[in-house]
Parts: sequence; C-alpha cells; structure tokens
Amino acid sequence: MLTNTDPSNLQNEKAALAQPVAGKPFFSVQDIHAYYGESYIVQGISLELNEGEILALLGRNGAGKTSTLRAIARVDDPALKRGEIYLGGESLHDKKAYQAAQMGVQLVPEDRRIIGGLTVEENLVLAQVAEPRGWELERIYEHFPRLAERRSQMGTTLSGGEQQMLAVARALARDIKLLLLDEPYEGLAPVIVQEIEKIVRQIKEIGITTIIVEQNAVAALKLADKAVIVDMGEIAYSGSAQDVLNNEDLRNEYLAI
Repeated sequence: MLTNTDPSNLQNEKAALAQPVAGKPFFSVQDIHAYYGESYIVQGISLELNEGEILALLGRNGAGKTSTLRAIARVDDPALKRGEIYLGGESLHDKKAYQAAQMGVQLVPEDRRIIGGLTVEENLVLAQVAEPRGWELERIYEHFPRLAERRSQMGTTLSGGEQQMLAVARALARDIKLLLLDEPYEGLAPVIVQEIEKIVRQIKEIGITTIIVEQNAVAALKLADKAVIVDMGEIAYSGSAQDVLNNEDLRNEYLAI
C-alpha cells in the first residue's frame, strides 16, 4: 500500500509498484481495435510508457480518445476486437474491467460518477472495501484538504472541482499503477486545475503512470512527458509533449490551438 507521506521514502513506494519485464516498457498498447456495435472507433492505436510517465492523449471531439481510455480500462464498451495491452509485464487485453482494476488500472471518467446518497468519506471508504487498497484516508485528506473539510458532506453536493478531486482521490484509495483521467479539467476554475495538476505531479513522483485525455491541450502538454494525437480513431502524431508545444502547425491542424 502507498501509505508513507515522507518524501524520503519515495523510492520504497516505487518499489512497491509492479515492475516491467527487463527491456520492455512498463505499459504498452499494441495495435488495438475497438468497436461500439458495428461502429469502428479505435483503429490501430499503439503507445508505450515507462513507469511514472505522463501521456497527453489529444485530439478533437469524436477522435476516439475516450474510447481508447475505456478500451484500456477493459470496460465492455467499446469492445476490444484485436490488439494487446500490457501493464508491468502482465496482459490486460484478456481481462475484464474488475480484473484490470485489481491489477492497478483506475479510470476517472468525465462524469466522475460520484455515488449519490453517500458522503465524501463514505465514497472513499467504499473504494477500499475490496483488496488491494491504496492510500489511507489520512493521506488522502493530507493531499486533498478540501475533501477533509467536506468529509461529512454528500458527495454529489460538492462543486464540480471538488467532485473531480473526490473522483481522483477515490482512484488513489485503490492500489493504483495506471491512472486514466478523462477530461479532468472540464468546467473547472484555473485555481482548481492547478490543484489537480499538483496532485498528478505528486503521484508521478511515486511512479504512478498516467494518461490524460483533455481538451485543454496546452495544460495537458505542459504536464505530460509524451503526447499522442488521435484523429478519426488513428494516431496522427506520437512523440514528446514538448515537440507538440513547439509545433504550431501540428497544433493548428489537429488541435485547433
């Protein structure tokens, strides 16, 4: 479990995470193809990440970004028809969503899916009912002081930014190795965006690998190590995040920024 908040113990926490097979990336997606019914959405996406890296998965609306995240998380839709996914040397493509979660994959969807009728703390405790567990409540509240202040408040009555914090915190309450963030900044004030960015940087330090789908491409790129731009379900660009920031023509063509 990731329980020690002392920065001097970051190396110990990293050692607790799954390790990749020698010579192979910690996380890889190899030529995946996914469908919603007969609709061919994800068309041969491939990517690789080392442990602790952040990837910005970008593109216009409808490009297939969220569908790619969902395929990685092994939810039922879209249906993965072909391709392979590996995390820490173990296959994901042949797993169900609950098995992927047990392996350390946590998807924070765009709608956040805070459970109605439960307080902030009850949402967090529920995430820890089944093993393996991640951060303890004390550590979560240390990093999310707003949630500590509102621990007895119904989760669905929080502001949009606070609900986003709760959704991320709930993911961290599990034993997490790969964090998938779908539009984490949508509708949030700049000060809340900065708080979310701070958390993502902190979890990067302890070796958690992260993929961010975000319409605020510049903010995501400034946070990321790598970038993949998706267009019509296919990869239009794959490389460093800084290269995308430096390439105005590329941004104009595929991101309209």
